[in-house]
Amino acid sequence: MPKSMRTVQRHILEEERIHEQATGDLTGLLWDLTIAAKVISQQVNRGGLADIFGDTGEANVTGDLVRRLDRIAQDTIYRAMDHGGHLCVMVSEESPDLIPIPKKYPKGKYVLLYDPLDGSSNIEANVSIGTIFSVHRRISASGDGTLEDCLRKGSEQVAAGYFLYGSSTMIVYTTGQGVFGFTLDPGIGEFVLTHEWMTTPAKGKYYSINEGNAEGWDEPTRKYVEYLKQKDPATGRPYSLRYIGSLVADFHRTLLYGGIFLYPADFSNPQKPKSKLRLLYEVAPMSFIMEQAGGAAISGTQRALDVQAATLHDKVPIILGSKQDVETYQKFCAQYGSGAKSAVLTGASK
Repeated sequence: MPKSMRTVQRHILEEERIHEQATGDLTGLLWDLTIAAKVISQQVNRGGLADIFGDTGEANVTGDLVRRLDRIAQDTIYRAMDHGGHLCVMVSEESPDLIPIPKKYPKGKYVLLYDPLDGSSNIEANVSIGTIFSVHRRISASGDGTLEDCLRKGSEQVAAGYFLYGSSTMIVYTTGQGVFGFTLDPGIGEFVLTHEWMTTPAKGKYYSINEGNAEGWDEPTRKYVEYLKQKDPATGRPYSLRYIGSLVADFHRTLLYGGIFLYPADFSNPQKPKSKLRLLYEVAPMSFIMEQAGGAAISGTQRALDVQAATLHDKVPIILGSKQDVETYQKFCAQYGSGAKSAVLTGASK
C-alpha cells in the first residue's frame, strides 16, 4: 500500500480547480504524457531482455547517434500526444523540423517540446535516464502551430518537467506554482505523490561538471572549479565531485541535495565556441524547474530563462543549482571576465 494516495492525476486536477479560467486542456496534456512515460519506463526496464539496446546507425540533427530506445521513446510520445486535441504542434530533439499534428485531429492551444530519452548513451550501463518536456501556450491564432510558436524564451513556459527512469520511475514537474515529485507504484500502476513542494538547498556541497572538458573552459570556470576543490571555511571540506553524464540524473541529485551543475561553453577554438545542451529541450525546462524550487540558472552571464531561441536546435551553456553557489560562480565571472558574456548559440545550422 503506497504511503500517499494522491496521484499525479488528482494533483493536476486539483491545481486546475485553483484557476477559474482553466479549461482542462493542460490537465489532459499532462495526463497523456504520464501514460507515455509508463510505456517508456516499461521498455527501458526490459531493454536487455527485449534486445532493444544499441544504436540505429543514424545520427540526429545535432550529430548524436540515435539509439533504438531513443526511437521507441520518440514514437511513443508522438502516438500518445498527437490525437488528444491539446496540441497544435510538437518539436523533439530527435526531429529536425516541426512535428505537425495530423490533419484528422483537432488542433489545441499548446506546444510541446521534448527530449524523448535524455542520457540514452548510458542505457547499456543501467544508469538513470529520462524524458524532459516543456509546454508553451501557442501565440498563433488557430490551425497548425508555427515556428514562432516554438521559438520562445523559457520564461514563457506554462509547464515543464521530467520523467526519471532509475531504481524507480518518477515525474517531477511544475506549472509555475512550485515543484512536485511523484513515484510510479508498480503495484497499482499510478504515479503517487512522494515529494511535495520540492526545494533545493540554498547552498550545497557537491559540484557536477565534466572535467574531461577542462581544456576548453573559460578562465572564470577554471578558477571557480579550483576554488571548489579547496576547503570550505564553513564545513572544513572541499566540495565533492558528482558527475553521471545523464542530465536528468545529475539535475535530480542537484535538485534534492543542492550544489551546482555546470555545462559551460567550450572555448577550445576561441573563434568558434561550442555548447552542448539544447536550449528548448533541456536548458529551458530544467531552468524553470530549478527556479521554481528556489534555485538559480544562468546561461553565460544572463538568466537562462531569458535566452531567446533562434533555431529549433540551438545549444547554450548552463550553470544551475543552489542560489548561493550560482551567485558565487557569477562573482568569479565578474572578477576574471567571461568569454561567455551572453549565451553561445550553436544550433545544428551553425
